[in-house]
Amino acid sequence: MANNKDRVEHAYNAEQIQVLEGLEAVRRRPGMYIGDTGEKGLHHLVFELVDNSIDEAMAGYGDVVEVVLRQDHTVVVTDNARGIPVDIHPKMGIPAVEVAMTVLHAGGKFGNGGYKVSGGLHGVGLSVVNALSEWFEIEVLRDGKVHHQRYERGKAVTPLKVVGKANSTGTRQIFKPDPEIFEITEFNPDVLAHRLREMAFLNKGIKIVLRDEISNKETVFQYEGGIVSFVEHLNKNKDLLHKEVIYLSGDGENIQVEIALQYNDGYLENVYSFANNINTHEGGTHLSGFRSAVTRTLNDYARKIGLLKEADQNLSGEDVREGCTAVISVKLMEPQFEGQTKTKLGNSEVKGIVETITVNGLGTFLEENPTVAKRIVEKAVTASRAREAARKARELTRRKNALEISPLPGKLADCSINDPSLCELYLVEGDSAGGTAKQGRDRRFQAIMPLRGKILNVEKARIDKILSNEEIRAMITAMGTGVGEEFDLEKARYHKIVIMTDADVDGAHIRTLLLTFFYRYMKDLIEKGHVYIALPPLFMVKKGKEEHYAYNDKEMESLLNKVGRQNIAIQRYKGLGEMDAEQLWKTTMNPDTRTILRLKLEDAVAADEIFTTLMGERVEPRREFIEQHAHEVQNLDV
Repeated sequence: MANNKDRVEHAYNAEQIQVLEGLEAVRRRPGMYIGDTGEKGLHHLVFELVDNSIDEAMAGYGDVVEVVLRQDHTVVVTDNARGIPVDIHPKMGIPAVEVAMTVLHAGGKFGNGGYKVSGGLHGVGLSVVNALSEWFEIEVLRDGKVHHQRYERGKAVTPLKVVGKANSTGTRQIFKPDPEIFEITEFNPDVLAHRLREMAFLNKGIKIVLRDEISNKETVFQYEGGIVSFVEHLNKNKDLLHKEVIYLSGDGENIQVEIALQYNDGYLENVYSFANNINTHEGGTHLSGFRSAVTRTLNDYARKIGLLKEADQNLSGEDVREGCTAVISVKLMEPQFEGQTKTKLGNSEVKGIVETITVNGLGTFLEENPTVAKRIVEKAVTASRAREAARKARELTRRKNALEISPLPGKLADCSINDPSLCELYLVEGDSAGGTAKQGRDRRFQAIMPLRGKILNVEKARIDKILSNEEIRAMITAMGTGVGEEFDLEKARYHKIVIMTDADVDGAHIRTLLLTFFYRYMKDLIEKGHVYIALPPLFMVKKGKEEHYAYNDKEMESLLNKVGRQNIAIQRYKGLGEMDAEQLWKTTMNPDTRTILRLKLEDAVAADEIFTTLMGERVEPRREFIEQHAHEVQNLDV
């Protein structure tokens, strides 16, 4: 126990309470405002500025937003809206634009007639981007004049001054991310493109331009069809049950609702929900209202036309959403998002409004299109039968805890530690490499499961067939999480799943099959960062008794320059089986020396498109994808 002297020395009083003035709080704790200081946070800066321009467009001002990536890795965001006000703020005594640039929670998003609907909920976007920029210049075209001001690390270094005449209105913002804050400061045009395309889909008719001056490439995103075009884009490589996208819309209690849906002949639900243009990854009341309405409407219709008899059980939500691709977009005045990340909508009144609009609109569509309606219902009835078969298969995969009667798969070499956060499961291609991995591993925390050949392609199979596959069933049992709607990350027996395959065509195929399975039926594993790719070395250079490893051709060249080219033996590994247990441990399994890649899911729409293209039924999109990306492949032995 500390004595009185200790307590005096460690006193906690007013002197220890820090007050961070202005934007210093943002620079000190950037993660609180933009999530992180890695790639995701960096790109968030651009999206904050684009959100402001879109908010203007939604309010009826402006219809063009342009994003330019310049050679020096600075970014320019321009719109043709009203331009941020430049008159003196009555309370602050400085121009309104300077207030927006330097004061948190200052903006047109807090009532007083500024915006009815806004994606930038907290009014911190512009000031946060300014705070986290090495420098930021803003030009406002308003009242026939061009107003300019420069900031450095959040502080104004020039007064707002008129620098020219303007014959239009709008805002032009140029900024350079601060290398003192960000781990990387170079923007990825693909990351920007995915989000900008999404924004254009959600805001019918608005033109969003992305110009990359580094690659000299310009892309224009503009969709007069809005979310109908979005669904068509999502389904473009899928075989459809009906050609026309079902579009439903309506409003109530100052809430605007748009829904677009279309069924394909696949086995997966693919639904995206948005509130005020924000992708609500975790769903919320709008998604709940949509799902319950679709289930009720299709059950009612199935009974009406006799596909469900009186004694039959109702179709489940899982049944009626099989093969359904949908986008739900709501726009409302006072959105309540659960958590700072804005990924789940909490407004209770939204559920009933979305439900009513869906029931009325979908019900009318089914009545007016009986052929399409029957096709959709028949698919749901077939899914229901398959679900019952899958339920029986699922029972074999459940392992609620280590004491459950259901045994672990015989091929699994489990680890001795019981704490999942410390444990990792290696999924290894082939029995031979699996045997070597079992010998070389650290038995305390590393489990090994060899995979015999290629697992089932889940993109082309219904859940009952998937769960009858021996390799997949063994994997699910080993992991303990369950699959699909029963998936529960809390029951995971390992917090690291490491895919370890050969660096050849077969290995790449097995890796893609596994990733497709995880993405479709255990998505949380990927989204929460539990899935990794092992990178075994391609070369071993032996000089005397010393062994050196290289993981690609560039590393190999550097290694040869370092150790010399005389009296050496070079081995190029064709597969994992060519390494002995000690080499496999040292290069690929030892946490202190291995290289493993953690999978990140930055864009769910893009991920869905890639898995559909690579693993779906259609050959032509796959051929186009391979031709387009062939130059990006490295270190692949054919």
